[in-house]
Amino acid sequence: MDLSELKKKSSLILSAGLAAFLVYFSMYAFRKPFAVATFQGYEIWGINYKIVLIISQVIGYTISKFIGIKVISEMKKERRPWLIIGFILLAELALLGFALVEPPYNFVFLFLNGLPLGMIWGLVFSYLEGRNITEILATILSASFIMASGVTKAVGKYLLLEFSVSEFWMPFLTGLIFLIPLLFSVWWLEKIPSPTKEDILLRKERLPMTKTDKKKLFWGLFPGLMALIVMYLFLTAFRDYRDNFSAEIWIETGLENSASIFAKTETYIAFLALSILALFVFIKDNLKAVKTMILVMILGLISIAITTYLFHQHNALSPFTWMTITGLGAYIAYIPLGSMLFDRIISALSYKGNAGFLIYIADAIGYVGSVFILFYKEFFYKDLSILNFFINFSYITFFVGLSGLTYAYFYFNSKINKHEIATNN
Repeated sequence: MDLSELKKKSSLILSAGLAAFLVYFSMYAFRKPFAVATFQGYEIWGINYKIVLIISQVIGYTISKFIGIKVISEMKKERRPWLIIGFILLAELALLGFALVEPPYNFVFLFLNGLPLGMIWGLVFSYLEGRNITEILATILSASFIMASGVTKAVGKYLLLEFSVSEFWMPFLTGLIFLIPLLFSVWWLEKIPSPTKEDILLRKERLPMTKTDKKKLFWGLFPGLMALIVMYLFLTAFRDYRDNFSAEIWIETGLENSASIFAKTETYIAFLALSILALFVFIKDNLKAVKTMILVMILGLISIAITTYLFHQHNALSPFTWMTITGLGAYIAYIPLGSMLFDRIISALSYKGNAGFLIYIADAIGYVGSVFILFYKEFFYKDLSILNFFINFSYITFFVGLSGLTYAYFYFNSKINKHEIATNN
């Protein structure tokens, strides 16, 4: 690669990566800040009010993922920026309704808030997939939701502590702060160039899919896909539970009333995950990339189990270290499946389609798991503390995830090997 080509590629990484990062980072300001509030003194139908709020939003977000299986896989390029902006404005309007309507019956507005937001990831990722630098771009994009979760919560917490903003108005005001950055970053993202001929040669052209295309891809990968999806179901529920109840977990471990704690852990996690996962761009062979990603995901799950054991059984780690490492392990296992792993699988096989279709199948089922865990905790383990439930769930996620990833490793190794042999012959 000559110097001019290196400069061109570096410029694209910087421009496309930052634009995508800012879009998704800003989106989190419309989704997550409410979770930093505790909403003490309210309940509905005998259920803790905050649980109802989280379940309502996650149900809306889950339905959005199922809708996205069709919308994202069939999306035409020219519609993407307008849908991103429109969905964000609908989510902000729902937060205004949440502030204006009396609690506890304003929970319906968090359902309406989650309903459009679930499709933002697929819309943004469609700008990045199918390139020979997709791993770097996907890692930068993924770092956005790790950091944004902490930073936007920190902004929300700051509004609560320093300006005495109502817990009900805080989510709307936090979103309002990020509205201009969101609009600017969507404009910026729309300016990045399409994949080159070299990208298409190495990673295949990504096209809108027909019903027949989707059937061929889904059933053609069904066993390996199901193994990954079962793993992803538990991992999504685990990551989401940690994200939604981090405020309560910090309180139970003795660290509370700190706006910065949310940003600190997630920033460290984002930096470390970014550094590890971006290295996949140097693996040119698609089969090697798929196998290596799965092995790294397994290591992420192992780190969750080991650090939880050391924290819980031996008190050998501080709460800050434990939350940081479990978060890092979760995201190292979670990020590839939501972006680069399916991109590489599509690149390695001769299916017409795009990674968004597979990502949204996994995401939709993953968030069903998240809803199930919330109901399961509330109705069967209501008296168990949030911290202890999270600790137990860490071990379950490890065992299920390890089983699914092990099967997927051997399945895709065989599937891609057979395809390469048939293609070469």
